[in-house]
Amino acid sequence: MAKVKTKVKAPRTLKRVGAKVKAMIRAEASGSGEFLVRPDPADPRLTERVQGFDENGRAIETGVVVERPLTLFLNRQEIVTMMTIGDFPDYLAVGYLLNQNMLHADDDVTGIDHDDDLGVVVVRTKRQTDYEDKLKKKTRTSGCAQGTVFGDLMEKFEDIDLPKDAVLRTSWLYALSRKINTSPSLYLEAGAIHGCVLCEADRPLIYMEDVGRHNAVDKIAGYMFLEGLSPRNKIFYTTGRLTSEMVIKTVQMGIPILISRSGFTAWGVDLARQAGLTLIGRAKGKRFVVLSGNERIVRDHDPTSVGEEDKRHQRKSGRG
Repeated sequence: MAKVKTKVKAPRTLKRVGAKVKAMIRAEASGSGEFLVRPDPADPRLTERVQGFDENGRAIETGVVVERPLTLFLNRQEIVTMMTIGDFPDYLAVGYLLNQNMLHADDDVTGIDHDDDLGVVVVRTKRQTDYEDKLKKKTRTSGCAQGTVFGDLMEKFEDIDLPKDAVLRTSWLYALSRKINTSPSLYLEAGAIHGCVLCEADRPLIYMEDVGRHNAVDKIAGYMFLEGLSPRNKIFYTTGRLTSEMVIKTVQMGIPILISRSGFTAWGVDLARQAGLTLIGRAKGKRFVVLSGNERIVRDHDPTSVGEEDKRHQRKSGRG
């Protein structure tokens, strides 16, 4: 069994951070602003400037996203090495374990140790864990980089009941698209990255980006777990494709509505219909397509009054 040979930094104080975030949530509820968490394009660790040449052979300088390996341990067991931009390693680690069914909703997380120099994060739980057999049964998903799921996830998936009283007003959808796509982001700074946003009504709350959409999803799942944020009446927005993995993770988080700027896979649609998830894709400008859960849609806004997106904020269809 692999061990961390160098002493890692002391775990963050979950109670203190949780109280701070809850205060921010209360401030958000009072209408003082939007985005509890969002990307910081000015963070020098996340992008770097690189010299190159354009199509005419002229020298240029452009921004590129930095990716680095992060090895995740659950207690004393090495789980996976992920390629990530490196922000929010605690949320990413916990979210990954949750979405792989290695961390349970009632687990007591006693500490999270992160050493940036070693590229290691260790999640410690009160419950003893051993997933040696489980780790031998990975299935590679359509996600880029290290996207994987394990066979027993579908057993949990089939037992989840999503809230049936949730709604999505089209006025919210259009507002969310505008706010998210015009917000400062690593995508606008350097491209080559995916974004996921946890929303409530027309307010974007938690905005995470990473080189793989599965990492961005896991960061939000980890945030929700560590900060005690309920999935009820939440909306999940992503820039990536609506694949089986994206649907499974959204359902596991208990979120009833999933929106994407990109398209669908057939299995993603089948799983969404099986779970009763509202699935909306190709949401750009005034256009969108609903392939599951249309009963939750309240069409309260005239699409003809919605303008086309500014080209600067138009994202390409993601592959990761």
